Amino acid sequence: MSSPTLADLIALGEGFTTEFKRSLPSDLGREICAFANATGGVILIGVDDAGTIMGVPDHNRLKSQVQSVARSADPPVAVEVESEGDVLRVTVPEQYGKPYSFGGRFFIREGATCQQLSRDEIREFFFKEGLIRLDETPCNAFDPSVEITPGRWAEFAERAGIDPGLDPMKVLENLHLVKDTSMTYAGAWLLADDITRFTLQAGVTCAVFRGNSKTHILDRKEFHGNLYAIYQEVMAYFQAKLNSALIPNAAGRDERLELPERALREALVNAIAHRDYRSTANVQVYIFRDRVEIVTPGGLPAGMREEDLGSRSVPRNPLLFSMLYRMRLVEQIGSGIRRIRDACREHGVEEPSIEVSPDWVTVTFPRSVEATTPHVTPHETPHVTPHVGRVITVLQGEMSRAELMDALELTDRQHFTRTYLRPSLATGLVDMTQPDSPRSRTQRYQLTELGRQVRDSLPDAGGA
Repeated sequence: MSSPTLADLIALGEGFTTEFKRSLPSDLGREICAFANATGGVILIGVDDAGTIMGVPDHNRLKSQVQSVARSADPPVAVEVESEGDVLRVTVPEQYGKPYSFGGRFFIREGATCQQLSRDEIREFFFKEGLIRLDETPCNAFDPSVEITPGRWAEFAERAGIDPGLDPMKVLENLHLVKDTSMTYAGAWLLADDITRFTLQAGVTCAVFRGNSKTHILDRKEFHGNLYAIYQEVMAYFQAKLNSALIPNAAGRDERLELPERALREALVNAIAHRDYRSTANVQVYIFRDRVEIVTPGGLPAGMREEDLGSRSVPRNPLLFSMLYRMRLVEQIGSGIRRIRDACREHGVEEPSIEVSPDWVTVTFPRSVEATTPHVTPHETPHVTPHVGRVITVLQGEMSRAELMDALELTDRQHFTRTYLRPSLATGLVDMTQPDSPRSRTQRYQLTELGRQVRDSLPDAGGA
């Protein structure tokens, strides 16, 4: 595409990418720096604020001065300087060495003006450009001596393929999850009992709606253990809330979810791995009659474009991503979207759409009309793991957390919560007696009607 003409630029007036200067300005360095920290722009020297061409003399000398100013930025900014009649046109192409400073200060283009960044704005700019990674920064609120219990370490070690007998701090240092004796946020997110104690909006919200809008909500769950536990709980939620069919085969019948489980897993892990954990929003999973949406806060990371989806990836949280890879939740980088599409084609369902905005990425899986017509009841045979099977077998009437643990002969509260209780709640087989006060000291648990039906259908209620 050819560059706009001088007349076109003047006709458009000053704006985010265009600046008029009557003569060589004393603040040219900050103007160049501001454009370099944004998306580039053009400075017309010899044009007044009203768009009138005034012209400037001695272009050769001015060109040399402009280049000298541009080279004085830190790092130096590459600019193009050319004469167009009496006007000197200074083009600042989009730069890739951000951030740029001039005279020890940082500037950014805001609307039609150049603004100096405050300390907080500089920090935000560094995060936005991927120059500071939150997952690699210290999480000072996480005290390893308190948070890493034997049960929690054993679970983490198993997931990460580590000998649980090794010294936890040494292992975490070697994995770069501990730096200078401080746990990183990536480590806290993977080892936390409740992730929201360290990053308030790091959990996942799941909801089921009646119809195709958010007008009537049928069910809502908040998941906020550690990231691995959250992943397991959301997948259990899909199993409980989506429809399925029994497919005959040579060995009997297989249960098949209406949407490919592999695609849902990939989309969910992408949301957990690549979201912006500084956002005040959390990952949201919405189940409508006609679609399933997985909404990730933060938009695309710096250096990633919408057209790159499916062919390449730039992880926003590289340390976290590397650990999820080690835990075998993700495969090679950049292939997630392709695997989602492949899984949908193999399953015989429509491929998802992907909507990108500056603050969100939404993956939408269409649901077939046949699978969601009114006469079809919600999923009646949720996937029951051995741990969930044990819970619904021992749960009689209303029981407290302590009573359930005694009945299951368990002593580690965190292990019980992550492995037994939360998955049981996520499947819809167990419910709280006080759902509006989930952390109430008098909270008790009971089987739902579906839970009683599933318990009665188990082949061996006592041997799960």
